[in-house]
Amino acid sequence: MLISVASVIFSLFGFVFSQRPPSKDYINATKFDQSQVALTVNVNSGQRNATEPFLYGWMGEDINHSIDGGLYGELIYNRAFQGSGVTTGRLDGSNRTAILQAENLQQLFGPTLQGWLPIGGATISLDRVHSLSEALPTVMQVKFPPNTLGEVGFLNLGFFGMSVRPQVYNASLYILAGGPFEGTNLTTLNVSLRSGSTQDVWVTSTIPVPHDSISDETWTQLSAQITNEANAPDSNNTFAVTFNGTEVAGKTFYFSLVSLFPPTFKNRPNGMRADLAEAIYELRPKFLRFPGGNNLEGISVADRFQWNRTIGPLTERPGRPGAWTYYNTDGFGLLEYLQWTEDMDMERLLAVYAGYSLDISGLEGVSLDQEQMADVLASALNELEYCMGSISTTYGALRAKHGHPEPFIINYVEIGNEDFYSGTYPRRLEYMYKGIKAAYPNIVIISTASEENVDYEIDLPQGSMYDLHDYHEPSFFLSNRFNFFDNWQQDTNNTDVTILVGEYSCLQVDEPTGIVNLTLSFADPAVDGLRFPGPSILSALAEAVYLIALERNPNLVKFSTFAPSLGNMNAFQWKPNLITFDADPEHTVRSVSYHLQKLFNSYRGTHTLQVSNTQGDFNPMFWVATIDEVRNAVYLKMVNTLNQSVPLRVDLHTAYHGVNGTIISDRNASRYNHLGEPNAVVPRSVDFSVNAGFGNGAFLWAVPAFSITVLEFRL
Repeated sequence: MLISVASVIFSLFGFVFSQRPPSKDYINATKFDQSQVALTVNVNSGQRNATEPFLYGWMGEDINHSIDGGLYGELIYNRAFQGSGVTTGRLDGSNRTAILQAENLQQLFGPTLQGWLPIGGATISLDRVHSLSEALPTVMQVKFPPNTLGEVGFLNLGFFGMSVRPQVYNASLYILAGGPFEGTNLTTLNVSLRSGSTQDVWVTSTIPVPHDSISDETWTQLSAQITNEANAPDSNNTFAVTFNGTEVAGKTFYFSLVSLFPPTFKNRPNGMRADLAEAIYELRPKFLRFPGGNNLEGISVADRFQWNRTIGPLTERPGRPGAWTYYNTDGFGLLEYLQWTEDMDMERLLAVYAGYSLDISGLEGVSLDQEQMADVLASALNELEYCMGSISTTYGALRAKHGHPEPFIINYVEIGNEDFYSGTYPRRLEYMYKGIKAAYPNIVIISTASEENVDYEIDLPQGSMYDLHDYHEPSFFLSNRFNFFDNWQQDTNNTDVTILVGEYSCLQVDEPTGIVNLTLSFADPAVDGLRFPGPSILSALAEAVYLIALERNPNLVKFSTFAPSLGNMNAFQWKPNLITFDADPEHTVRSVSYHLQKLFNSYRGTHTLQVSNTQGDFNPMFWVATIDEVRNAVYLKMVNTLNQSVPLRVDLHTAYHGVNGTIISDRNASRYNHLGEPNAVVPRSVDFSVNAGFGNGAFLWAVPAFSITVLEFRL
C-alpha cells in the first residue's frame, strides 16, 4: 500500500466507471435481478482441481502500531529511548508529503522522554554519556534532590495505557549509578502497577538490591515477577519504578530498557500479546507474509528493514524510523517473526530488501545503483542462511546461538515490495532472482511488479510468482476482478507463473470517478465519508466475490492476505483493518472481513467442483463449490450482493443427508463492527425451516439480501 510518510501520487489502481453518486447502501455494479438461480453441482462427474491449501494467510507489518504497541507483548512505551515519531501531511498548494510536526524538533525521529513522568521530587532527562550499549546510546538520567523523603521515582504511561488484570507480569530494567557512588544505602526498589486516574496502586513488587550490586561503571539488570490480583476498571494505568527517598537523596541514577511483559502467546519470552495472537490464531492462517510492506523498504535506504539489526539481545537492536510515522523498536525482529510462523504452523513468505526505498517527500523513491546491488544480494543470502542454514554455517550458528538450532525452511521469497513505483525494478529483480536461485534453486521467487509501470513490462520467469495488490471500491471487485484470474496466464503470456494476492481490501464506497484515493489520510475531508472506517457488510460482500474468484482458480492463485491486518484504535495510519484493538483486551474488535476470512478458510474443501447454472448467471449471485473428501461434504459458497432476496435451486444429483448453513448478513449494508458494537455483524447458523425446502431432490432456498453464505451438504 502507499504510505503516509512516503506517499506517491498515482492512480494506477483507479479505474473509471460511469458517473454515479457515492453509494454507502449498495454496490453500483450489482445487477438488479431477482430471478431464480438454478445450479447443478457436478459431484459425480466433471473435472476436479485440488484447492489451494495456503490461500488464506496473514500480513505481518508494523503499521497502525500493529507490532510495537500491539502484537509485540511489550507494555512500556519508549522503553529504551531509541527514537520518536512525526506527523505528516500536505503543505498548502502541494501534492508532496511533508513532516508537519515532530516529537523531537531538533532531530527528526530522535530520542525523547515521551511516555515518561517523574514521581516525587525526581527530575528526568536524556543522557548520551552513559550509554547502555552501542545500539542503545541514549538513556534516562534520574536525579533525586538532597533531603528527599517519601516515595520518589518515575513512571511510564504505556502504549496509550496498559491493561491491568489478574495475571503475572515480568518486569525488568537496566540501572547504572551516577558516580562517584556509594551504594550502601540503597536496599530495595519497587515496581508497581497504578491507576492513571485515581490514587489506586494495584500491585507492588519489591526488588532487593544486594550490597554493592549497583555500580557506577557497569550496568546491572534487575528483574521481578509481579503477581497481580486486581482487575482495573479501564486501561488508564501506569508502570512505576520507585525508591525510598531517604536511600537515594542527592544521588543520580541512569535507566534504560525498562520492560514489562504480560503472559505471552505460548509463553514465549519477548513474545506476542496473548489475546491478539489468539485472535489471529482463530483464523488458522496458512502463511505469513513478513516483514512488509512499505516498512521493509523504509523511508530511506538507511532506514530500511535490516534483518541483522533486529536479532540477538535487545541491547543490540537500535531500532529505526518506521515507514508509518513512528519509531520501530525492532524488539519483534526476524527471529520473532519466524517463531510466530512456528507457533501457528504457517508457511513462511519472506520479503527481502531489494535496493529500493521510499522518499519522505512523496517522490518516486530511491533506487540503488547496480554496483550497490551486490551488497543487497549478499544481505538477502545471509538472511536466508540465518533462517535455513545448518549450525555449521556462519549465520545458522548465529541462529542457534539465539536459541533456535533447528532451521526455518523458506520456500517463498519476495523481492521487495510494490517496486512498480520504481523505474529500476527490472534490472534489480533480474539480479536478485539469479543470485538467490543460484544458491537456493527450489525457492519460488515473487516479483512485486508485472505491468503496472507504464515505462516497462517485466518478463516473469516460469515457476515464479507475481504479487498483486488490490485496494479498490466495491464495484471494481465485481466488474474488474471476478473474471480477471480465469485466463490471466494466457492473457498476459505468463505461462507457469502463479499469483500471490499480497494485499487487498475494499477500501472505500463507490463514487463517481471510480478512482480510489490511496494517498490521502482517511481523516482528510476529501476522503472522509468515502473510506470505510471498518470493514462493513458492503465491503465484505465485494471481498467475498473477490475471494470466490480466487477459489475458482486454485492452479493460479496460491496466497491471499487482507491488509492492513491490525490497527490500534489510538493510532491509525490506514483504514480499514481486519482487527482493531487498544490496550484493553476486552476492546478487541473482529471485523466483518475477519469473520468472512474465518468462514471461507474453515470451508475450503479439498477439491473444486464444476457447477452448471441452468438458470440465472453471475451477478447479483456469485458462487463456488468444493468437496471435502475427508469430511465427506460439499461446500457451496454463495454471495448475494443485491438488496433483495434471490431464489436458489441446487441439484447435486447424489444423495446427501442434510444441509447446514452459516451466514453473514445484514439489511443495513453500512453496518460494521466497532468498539461500541463489536458484534454488530457475526456469522450465524441458517434456519432452513424458513424460506427453504426440498423438491424432487433439489435444495430450494431464498438467499437473503446482502448475504455471504456457506452451505454444507453432508454426503
